[in-house]
Amino acid sequence: MNQMLFAAVLLWDKGLARARAALAGDQEIGAITLEWIVIAGILIAAAIAAGAFFITKITEYEAKIK
Repeated sequence: MNQMLFAAVLLWDKGLARARAALAGDQEIGAITLEWIVIAGILIAAAIAAGAFFITKITEYEAKIK
């Protein structure tokens, strides 16, 4: 599995677990607010977009080198 994809999936799973705990009223897990969920989603989307951009650029430069 790609490291960037693994990191994104890990963050997504942790966010979902915290959101479920917050919605269930579990106080031990810690509070998570909608703002943090939105920020995490934006960061994940930006990481995926940057990864796709960089992979494309690296592939282009590799083709020029060969």
